[in-house]
Amino acid sequence: MLAINKGAEDSERATTLVIGYKYTSYYLIHRLFIYSTGFNEIAIKRGKSMVSKQLPFTKTKLTEIIEKHPTPFHLYDEKGIIDNARQLKDAFSQIHGFKEYFAVKALPNPYIMKLLMAEGFGADCSSMAELLLAEKTGIVGEDIMFSSNDTPAEEFIKAKELGAIINLDDISHIEYLEETAGLPEIICCRYNPGPLKGGNVIIGSPEEAKYGFTREQLFEGYRKMKEKGVKRFGLHTMVASNELEPDYFIETARLLYELIAELSMELDIRFEFVNLGGGIGISYRPEQDPVPYDVIANGVREAYEEFIVGNGLNPLRTFLECGRVITGPYGYLITGVRHLKHIYKDYVGTDACMANLMRPGIYGAYHHITVLGKEDQEATNLYDVTGSLCENNDKFAIDRLLPEVKRGDILVIHDTGAHGHAMGFNYNGKLRSSEILLRKDGSFVQIRRAETVDDYFATLDMSGLSGFE
Repeated sequence: MLAINKGAEDSERATTLVIGYKYTSYYLIHRLFIYSTGFNEIAIKRGKSMVSKQLPFTKTKLTEIIEKHPTPFHLYDEKGIIDNARQLKDAFSQIHGFKEYFAVKALPNPYIMKLLMAEGFGADCSSMAELLLAEKTGIVGEDIMFSSNDTPAEEFIKAKELGAIINLDDISHIEYLEETAGLPEIICCRYNPGPLKGGNVIIGSPEEAKYGFTREQLFEGYRKMKEKGVKRFGLHTMVASNELEPDYFIETARLLYELIAELSMELDIRFEFVNLGGGIGISYRPEQDPVPYDVIANGVREAYEEFIVGNGLNPLRTFLECGRVITGPYGYLITGVRHLKHIYKDYVGTDACMANLMRPGIYGAYHHITVLGKEDQEATNLYDVTGSLCENNDKFAIDRLLPEVKRGDILVIHDTGAHGHAMGFNYNGKLRSSEILLRKDGSFVQIRRAETVDDYFATLDMSGLSGFE
């Protein structure tokens, strides 16, 4: 089977090839679609100015930051993050007991987590390190949602020690949790709806996903936990990533609320909360519109009234665990132009690389690029914007029309506030960059230093090298 589906991946809003119902490498699909259809940035934008994205800082301010913190680095806009967090809270204030658990994996930095904690956000954690980050930030108890898979015993033990809500990924984990940490008073289960709910290109089809209980396993699992003395229950799912269609989340709410009604009546248990997951997307492309929080919230409220209030199951709290939409649009990778190369194509070589931002390389994902100080110039030059890794997919942009770029220019790569620095790595001996927070008052503070060569070698026992043969 070969079909072209319209979906919601950030790269092309989105075009996905589905072959035999299995999702293949998005990067290859992205290039195949471009070559087979002629759909690319050249065809759309040649001879025209690129649509721009606004920056929350001036060239003067960024120059001031660069003087103290050399490029590359990730820069986060505190005001943007907080204003956005409040917009989400305001939109969902109509939902009983609403709470957002920030997905720590998107931007695992305690300074950002502390800002969001002040807004009433909890932490969605999926590993020991993320649990420890939450604890050190001051987020404990049921302000932590611990959702992991293939979970080791020590992580269950730590989550229970912190009083976190443990979200089980598999029916076998009920006994494993009981044996290793003991069953807590409250437990949540992750639901994989399989064919009942479509996924999207990033997270894939639910039937192909490794996560969650089947519908039948949920009934068996909750019955078993009730028999073992568990008193408080929640239900969770996560079936999309970077989804731009509001109706997708409303449909997810309806699916879960209806299932809660069925579970409650058949098993005679009462649910305290439902976690609708995250996955709300962001407008990576300047011509895209942000997902309207109020549209989702209105639809969720209507579903709540139909299935929860209508079945006498209220009050039931509703949670989200968004990451990307909370911080993604408010982060920027700042990088300097190191070299220009002109062979079969024109290349802009930067001092950043895929180790600083891997999404374009692995997903073919679009990230807008501003040439600082040239925002009003015509985008007349066609470039591949690259890093220095020994990998040909180390590219931030392919066939991107930009104003003429010169050595020493500063490039601002937009929307790196989620799954940017967090997905960094050390291949080729590349060192991860610093993270800088632009405060609301215009000041700035380093919230993570750049790695050094000493950091890179820290796990190697060099002292034993001289005697090694």
